[in-house]
Amino acid sequence: MQENHSMRLNALRILFVIIFIVYSVKLFSMQILSGDVYLTRAQDISRRTFSIPAQRGEIYDRNFSRPLVINRDSYAVSITPADISGSEIDGVIEALSEILALPSEEIMDRLPRQYLQLYQPVEIASNVSFSTIAALAERKNNLPGVSWQIKPVRNYGSAGSLSHILGYVGDITRDELTTLYNMGYQQGDVIGKAGIEKQYDHLLRGSEGRETRTVDVRGRRIAGSQNTVLAPPEMGKNLILTIDTELQTLVENALGPRIGAIVVMRPNGEILAMVSYPWYDPNIFTDGLRSEYQILVNDPNKPFLNRTIQSSYPPASTFKIVMTTGILAENVFPPEQFVLCQGMINYGNRDWHCHNRRPGHGRLNLQRGLAQSCNIYYWTVGRDYMGVDRIVSTAKEFGFGELTGIDLPGELAGFIPTPQWKERRFHERWVAGDTMTLSIGQGYTLVTPLQLANMVSMVVNNGVIYKPHILKEVRDGVTNAVEYNVTPEVLRESNISRDVFETVRRDMRNVIEAGTAQYPLNIRSVQIAGKTGTSEVGLQDRWHSWFAAYAPYNSVNDDEKIVVSVIVEAANPWEWWAPYASAVIFQGYFANQTYEEAVRTLGFQYLMPIQGRRE
Repeated sequence: MQENHSMRLNALRILFVIIFIVYSVKLFSMQILSGDVYLTRAQDISRRTFSIPAQRGEIYDRNFSRPLVINRDSYAVSITPADISGSEIDGVIEALSEILALPSEEIMDRLPRQYLQLYQPVEIASNVSFSTIAALAERKNNLPGVSWQIKPVRNYGSAGSLSHILGYVGDITRDELTTLYNMGYQQGDVIGKAGIEKQYDHLLRGSEGRETRTVDVRGRRIAGSQNTVLAPPEMGKNLILTIDTELQTLVENALGPRIGAIVVMRPNGEILAMVSYPWYDPNIFTDGLRSEYQILVNDPNKPFLNRTIQSSYPPASTFKIVMTTGILAENVFPPEQFVLCQGMINYGNRDWHCHNRRPGHGRLNLQRGLAQSCNIYYWTVGRDYMGVDRIVSTAKEFGFGELTGIDLPGELAGFIPTPQWKERRFHERWVAGDTMTLSIGQGYTLVTPLQLANMVSMVVNNGVIYKPHILKEVRDGVTNAVEYNVTPEVLRESNISRDVFETVRRDMRNVIEAGTAQYPLNIRSVQIAGKTGTSEVGLQDRWHSWFAAYAPYNSVNDDEKIVVSVIVEAANPWEWWAPYASAVIFQGYFANQTYEEAVRTLGFQYLMPIQGRRE
């Protein structure tokens, strides 16, 4: 019994030895004798993971009737660095530089040293034409690691003045990638660079898909192999803006080729139109027109600047709306009490001139002081009765010196000077002359056109300012089902009484009926209430031309009302154009007329550059 057990154990030992010898011989043959054969075969055929680009969401106007930004197919060229040997890399880059018309340095910049052993494709060029892809295909055998794929790019149509709202996209930079890597961004991604494209990039970009392909060492697909989709791409969200494209065109034409900006909004914060001139064509970024881009960058008129939110100016006499509100709210000076304007006063060894130098405005109360935009009235009341602290406090009630929070990047906060600021900045104390300058919106006071629109909205809303916004709805990129509606959001709420704002509105209407804007804006189609302004910039024959207003004045339905804020910069020949541009906008909007029809109705068709009165 024991002998049989010993025999079986020896047999098992012999079997194990035989198996070990067989496997050892086989492994020796595979690794040593045939190692090169198997290594080549393993390298020749492999599975690679590739990304499937996602369609970026589209952008539409408020009526969902006109696409403002769509996608079109194009090609992107990539390099898989690990597929290129060290001796070949320079030659491949030189060849690509010639075919793609890209500097070698730019290609190398997209292939940092840490990427050289990477088996993932790295995009080096996008929006490549079919003819260029054909040239690459002809030289494919001499371009190891080079591949291409269809990639959607943005098409902005004839964006015109919408360019500052829409913005543009571009390839993610190394600095951006460092910041956004943890948010799912990666090398080769397209990212919003300005405007809505940047503000809502997280909604528009969608999610890339992933698939595996069987390819040879040169990245060529193996015949008969099947792609395996690991995750399908998800299209980005479609965005519906608050912009009325017909009104945008009307506003664009009303401003014309004048350096400046116009904002048209509802008192609840919806931006209906926003124009900043000069503008640019965002298609240059997808069409690769680098020479045109450099021309725009070097343009002294700064076409990339959205002047509605990124430029600030002295508000000039439009600030008298703030002063009027403060005078009434603080009860510092009876609104029916008169101030005598003789065209000039002397204070601090200096002559202070009203715009009506001779013979002056005579005796004015608050209502007539606003209507005639009398500097002497506001200098006197501001200096002797209201004081700098009350003026600053009232200005901040209107949100001056603070961001509006609009959903566009790069907004400026403007500026309201204070005695403390002057002490820190210039080491000088605040004097009464500074209060006089502040009282008429000159000096260091700065506001954006959007802030001025918010100022008028606060008067219309009896002390409430809503956060301005461009986005109206978010929709599913495939089904267009509404996923989110933007609702009005209160930005600021004042404790000033409704009676005060009612009086201010009445006085603003009087500016149109019997004041400085009587001629251009006393139109039949709608009743307007507003305020003109002319801002000094140190030039003898040029000033910034302002106008801020709302209409209809006589409507109790806030949904009918629109607010208009216009700035025409002093860089243009002086023609006091802001009130006239506003008249065209109000006429066109409320009479449902085109720019040409509104101009004819108002009798402005023969209007030469207007030599308006200064105030």
